[in-house]
Amino acid sequence: MQKTADDKQLQQQLGALLGVGDGDISSYAELDAAEAQALTDRAPLVVEFAAKQGLEFSQDDLLRVVDAFARYQSGELSEKEFSKIIGFSSQGTKESFPALKKLVNFIAGGAGSRK
Repeated sequence: MQKTADDKQLQQQLGALLGVGDGDISSYAELDAAEAQALTDRAPLVVEFAAKQGLEFSQDDLLRVVDAFARYQSGELSEKEFSKIIGFSSQGTKESFPALKKLVNFIAGGAGSRK
């Protein structure tokens, strides 16, 4: 999520919503297994929370990205495979998946994720 690494209030809100972790899901290194499970279990609430932050993506998008983060962390996916799933080319350019790009920015803390 944009600024979850720096925005303490946002971290608290997300942490409260998830019920686990510190609310910092700014990178795959920060997204621990308990937070990933909570994002999955509370997908409808997370999508609604994100919409209130000006972001729009589906539950399926959320689940796909959380799964990709987990598989990348476990070594099951290479960086190239991970990048392809989340909608970025190996050169780091964005491909044509606007909802998925917003979701990745929501989870990874990237810039330009607002509508």
